[in-house]
Amino acid sequence: MVARVAERHDARLRAGKELAWTAEARIGERRVALARPQTYMNESGMAVVKLVRRFGVADDLSRVLIVHDELDLPLGRIQVKVGGGLAGNNGLRSIQQHLKSADFLRIRIGIGKPAGRKMGADHVLSRPSKRERDELDVVIEEAADAVELVATEGVTVAQNRYNPPPDKRGPAVDVE
Repeated sequence: MVARVAERHDARLRAGKELAWTAEARIGERRVALARPQTYMNESGMAVVKLVRRFGVADDLSRVLIVHDELDLPLGRIQVKVGGGLAGNNGLRSIQQHLKSADFLRIRIGIGKPAGRKMGADHVLSRPSKRERDELDVVIEEAADAVELVATEGVTVAQNRYNPPPDKRGPAVDVE
């Protein structure tokens, strides 16, 4: 997803000493840093804390936007969030531990709960079906749109666009 945002803004991700692929891009009037950790997801906080220091945003974590998959959202749903819990996501746990705060922004990309007795970790690591892959290709574009909207218009505008009101959310669904 980060690579897609970089591509849209003619930025090239390069390996850096912060344990991440990084690029700087201009989105609207804002200069932003894009990064994709090179660590395992469960250790992504090691890269994020180095990036936060490099780009001088350690004192304002509301300028940090983490895009991640979310079992608790149906496949294809996007939600923009400020802070919050971990929902069992070990990557978020690592980031929160390294930053010593959960006050960063998030774009949650729904991947749905696994069917039957399949464990969450197995679901996250398994190859999606053709139908799921097609849906994920669409949602990656929408998530890139959400990143751009947060950068240009702010988190509140993005939340108003991507977060349906509680009565319109409906139940989470399992995807076969």
